[in-house]
Amino acid sequence: MKVSVAMATYNGENYIKAQIDSILSQLGLEDELIISDDHSSDATVSIIEEYRKQDSRVKLFMNEEKGVTSNFENAIKRTQNEIVFLSDQDDVWKPEKVQTVLSYYEKNPKILMIMSDITVVDNELHPTIESFYEFRGSRAGVLKNIIKNSYIGCAMSFRKELKEQILPIPRNVPMHDMWIGLVADMNKAALLIPEKLIYYRRHNSTVTTVENNSSLKEKIVWRFQISSLLLKAYRKNR
Repeated sequence: MKVSVAMATYNGENYIKAQIDSILSQLGLEDELIISDDHSSDATVSIIEEYRKQDSRVKLFMNEEKGVTSNFENAIKRTQNEIVFLSDQDDVWKPEKVQTVLSYYEKNPKILMIMSDITVVDNELHPTIESFYEFRGSRAGVLKNIIKNSYIGCAMSFRKELKEQILPIPRNVPMHDMWIGLVADMNKAALLIPEKLIYYRRHNSTVTTVENNSSLKEKIVWRFQISSLLLKAYRKNR
């Protein structure tokens, strides 16, 4: 199976080299690393350009909009291969990540989305939370993840067939990863695997958080909106 990695970047000069290196070392000659940049003002784009000049698998695009969701959407829609992995700019993939996930797809042909467990680490990759699954109570299920989302994009991958259902990503959902996970759940095609395959780096410039700090009102509004959107998507694909 050929692999596409969809990475979203924004002012990630401090850590992006380590992440790109950890990804490219696992990709085959026909795989690709698609990077969408959200108008970085630091050296991020220059760093990516250096990789692009040396490795044809690296492809850079600029986000036409602004924001995390549109940035990931821009990367996802440009992917070409059968299995799409999502990637943050500042994590580090463990060496066995790609092959481990691909082996699960081979054994589970009806599964559309796979998410692994991750280890949360600090700037220097020292573990702060050994298991994201245990911390968030992660498991599959539409109702469970509407009530309390336990999906995290950096640990996700999905089959190309799911792109038609998740794109375009609605702008009024909390995050792209929650939407992708719930759409897969709606198809009864989500699989959470136990292996911890990423060092999920948290630092002062991190855009996303491990905890949900939204207000009660925001949580209620988001849950109503995403339930309505899922119902529409379900009807459309039936």
